[in-house]
Amino acid sequence: MNKISLFLMTLLCLAIVEVGFCQNNSDSSDDGWISLFDGESLDGWKVGENASTFSVEDGTIKVEGPRAHLYYAGDVENHDFENFELKARVMTRSQANSGIYFHTEYKPDGWPVKGYEVQVNNSHRDWRRTGSLYNIVNVREQYVKDNEWFTEYIKVKSNRVIVKINGITMVDYTEPENPEREGERVHRILSSGTFALQGHDPNSVIYFKDIKVRPLDD
Repeated sequence: MNKISLFLMTLLCLAIVEVGFCQNNSDSSDDGWISLFDGESLDGWKVGENASTFSVEDGTIKVEGPRAHLYYAGDVENHDFENFELKARVMTRSQANSGIYFHTEYKPDGWPVKGYEVQVNNSHRDWRRTGSLYNIVNVREQYVKDNEWFTEYIKVKSNRVIVKINGITMVDYTEPENPEREGERVHRILSSGTFALQGHDPNSVIYFKDIKVRPLDD
């Protein structure tokens, strides 16, 4: 092999390595998962009342403080998701209560009205445990512990909702054509919307990281 050929081959190898490096460090991967949290800031997220409840600590979103909700307001799908998979790594401290809302919309104060909540609660006095589709399909058993990281997964496809904790299915719910809802709960239906992380009360401390979404075709 002459020097020119060796030089060209070296350039080709460097290019392949560079492409691989860029792919491995991009916000999205080949399997379609897209990060919603950069690990350094709350860019792309929006909070109304009690904004100090949410902060970034050691690459996580830390939730600690009075009631507040952090809504995804970024560019992915223009923060309007219908069919999707969402996953996040979560850790709770003792007596913590939180949740992940989907198909919701920004509300400057109070509890989100639109969409569903997937419960995060391993030891709070509320008996509805982590993985519940709150007040629709409730889980009484505790499947994960405080002070340990676990994965919460939500999939919505058409009128079906699947919730998994560490790969174990907690909920497999098919919304009926005319779901029975009363009062503000008339908005607890599948439609489309964004995600929100809940700060439930001043005594609840929760951490979220590796928050990723994979939009699905209709």
